[in-house]
Amino acid sequence: MKIKNNIILEANGLFHIYESKAEDGNVVALRGINVAIVEGEAVAVVGPSGSGKSTLLKSLGGLMKPSAGNVSLAGKRMTRLTGKELVELRQKTISFIFQDSNLLPHMNALDNVAQPLRHQGITPRVARAKAQKLLDRLGVGDRSRGLPEQLSGGEQQRVAIARALITDPKLILADEPTGALDPITSREVLKLFSDLNKDFDVAFLLVTHNREVASFCDRSLELREGRFIAQHGNDVDISDLSESRELIIDDTGTVTLPPDVLLKVGGPGRFEIPVNEKDKIHLERVENEKIEININKKFILSPICPACFHKYSESATQLCPECGSSRPMVESNN
Repeated sequence: MKIKNNIILEANGLFHIYESKAEDGNVVALRGINVAIVEGEAVAVVGPSGSGKSTLLKSLGGLMKPSAGNVSLAGKRMTRLTGKELVELRQKTISFIFQDSNLLPHMNALDNVAQPLRHQGITPRVARAKAQKLLDRLGVGDRSRGLPEQLSGGEQQRVAIARALITDPKLILADEPTGALDPITSREVLKLFSDLNKDFDVAFLLVTHNREVASFCDRSLELREGRFIAQHGNDVDISDLSESRELIIDDTGTVTLPPDVLLKVGGPGRFEIPVNEKDKIHLERVENEKIEININKKFILSPICPACFHKYSESATQLCPECGSSRPMVESNN
């Protein structure tokens, strides 16, 4: 296990409100978020659509100013910086990877990767040389002259990763980085992330709904309705979830749980009551709201094709030789 000390990104009391003139009024997307990420750590943020994941990522990356609270990047509070200072800090510290690679369509892969260095005033020759080395490192060096429309989805994402790495960032923020990829390419990209995390000590904050993506990370934070309501993995700190230590049931039947209990049940939601007796109740979350996250689970290639039941034996093939289906990943029982 890595020894981690220096905090690279920290947010305290983060709120974000989208103002609206609609009948329902303003939308509170983030509700007092506290989070800290240390150098070399990989953290996943998981949650359903509308939980605030993308808003959180933009706020943490300085792309959006929060309504309240503060964000510090590499020890500098971003809300106190001028626009020019913020751009310079982001360029030196942080990079972004999005679900759609967001490559510039009129530039080939090499120039797309070199572009961040060109913005920093690096000469084209030096920038392109470094870009070519990164593309070679990521296995797409022979596609450096191809335009984005000539590249496969996996190749485009590798080019996007190379572009994110060319400034030697300490932290990469990724929004559903494998969401637009097929299962096989997704695994290849996750393997790249894992190698980059180990070899370059790059920290990651990944927004995802995918269990395989979350399993790559050291820690997983579950976000619902703008709050972190559960953490899984290493260094869990329930103080990030709530400050209350009291269990209160008021006259209206409203219950306030202490944070350790909230952590164990997975946060607020809808629960069934299979047992209801005097001085005793049993709560169980309704089936369609259950989210399974186990950071310690390992995923392996399925030994059997779920479509035609072909047995793979010791083969490591990614496609079923009988029906051509993509071979899925399943949780290991070991």
